[in-house]
Amino acid sequence: MSATAMTDRGPAADSTSTIADTDRHEIERLFAAQKDTALALRQSTAGERIDKLKRLRALMFARREDIMAACHADFAKPSAEVEVTEILPVVEEAHHAMRKLKSWMKAERKRPTLLMLGTSAKVIQEPRGRCLIISPWNYPINLSFGPLVSAIAAGNTVILKPSEMTPHCARLMSEMVAELFDETEVAVVQGAVETSQSLLALPFDHMFFTGSPAVGKIVMAAAAKHLSSVTLELGGKSPVIVDASADLKNAARTLVWGKFANNGQTCIAPDYVYVHKDIRQAFIDEALKALDHLYGTADTRRDNDDYCRIVNQRHYERIRGLLEDARERGARLATGDVPANDDRYVPPTLLTDVGDDARVMEEEIFGPVLPILTYDDLDSAIARINARPKPLALYIYAKDKQVIDTVVTRTSAGGTCINTAMLHFLHGQLPFGGVNNSGIGNSHGHAGFKAFSHERSVLQDRFSLAFLFRPPYNAFTRWFIRFSVRWLS
Repeated sequence: MSATAMTDRGPAADSTSTIADTDRHEIERLFAAQKDTALALRQSTAGERIDKLKRLRALMFARREDIMAACHADFAKPSAEVEVTEILPVVEEAHHAMRKLKSWMKAERKRPTLLMLGTSAKVIQEPRGRCLIISPWNYPINLSFGPLVSAIAAGNTVILKPSEMTPHCARLMSEMVAELFDETEVAVVQGAVETSQSLLALPFDHMFFTGSPAVGKIVMAAAAKHLSSVTLELGGKSPVIVDASADLKNAARTLVWGKFANNGQTCIAPDYVYVHKDIRQAFIDEALKALDHLYGTADTRRDNDDYCRIVNQRHYERIRGLLEDARERGARLATGDVPANDDRYVPPTLLTDVGDDARVMEEEIFGPVLPILTYDDLDSAIARINARPKPLALYIYAKDKQVIDTVVTRTSAGGTCINTAMLHFLHGQLPFGGVNNSGIGNSHGHAGFKAFSHERSVLQDRFSLAFLFRPPYNAFTRWFIRFSVRWLS
């Protein structure tokens, strides 16, 4: 790990302002420069695209130590966690696309319907063209290069804007992209709000945004001005139901990992837990044991190298505010505390007796705070979940199949895990995405390839009777039309 990437045990000083905005004219120049390349890439072969993915995958390995150093510099992310959550998903995404790309690109033949006898039809996957990827800070490498893999596989050009909140990762990605691609195919632009506004003013063929629902609405409104297609991976409050039949040790260990990995700064992290009242204390006891097992005892966690930090002072103060508000409204701490104002360390915190009026139950937490609520009957828990906007993820812990089926069929969520948390993100064969407030469209694997592709219908007339549906409408053609309608009724 580079010495320049670290100041002490914690991350480098909070420095979100160290990334300067890219000039609007430079952004417009890059966008214009990619036009001819986007047209040329429509004819690119699977082999040419696979070669690019191979080089990107190889560079991920070659710059592995640099990626670890950059993530540590930005928010003290442990090296093992960087490999699991930043490097592995991108490498796996590229590997999967390389194996499947030829079949994804093949034209899909369609059998004619009765009215279309005498025609042949197929669907071809056409690159969307010039694409924009705006990525977040919480998994800066993963959520930038993962969509980039799909865009390259689908044959597009890309302008990528990483988050200014993780400047070391942003600069590293700019170096890596410049090493692999000409700017007429893939370019990285840096900056904050001004840069985003300049990008969103351009008529991209597709926009891929990962971030909050609030900003997602801004992106969608900007895309609407140009009728650009969008993929929005957003967030929300992802709920958990722990049934009385659940394996409590497994539930506690997987939820504690899912919640406190990356210091809770994960869009699909468990946001609040409904535990059946009969097992409430037993679950809390298991969660406390799981915390000790994963991150050490409460008095040693601050110095645990496996525990991340909050990305910047603003988010740190936001989480402090959530905790102070919850405490003032009667919530209790099973473990953790309102943190002291130093080095952006927020301990793993379990809250009980949380009221629905607390801010922690109204806002997406995006930090290491887990409210534990209780329910008496399943209907009441489902009703309270359904009263909120549809979440990006929903987690169920139960051995009772009827309970599992009831929760799945009576709720809606972007994705769901049963007896585990967050692993669906790593499953390359599953589409990943939200629903309504938590997102629009899907990514990963074939779903990601399709997000950056247009399904183009191609029909060829060979010997159909379509001419009988056209004027002049004589007695025979009118009879034939009436016959066709009745035949299909």
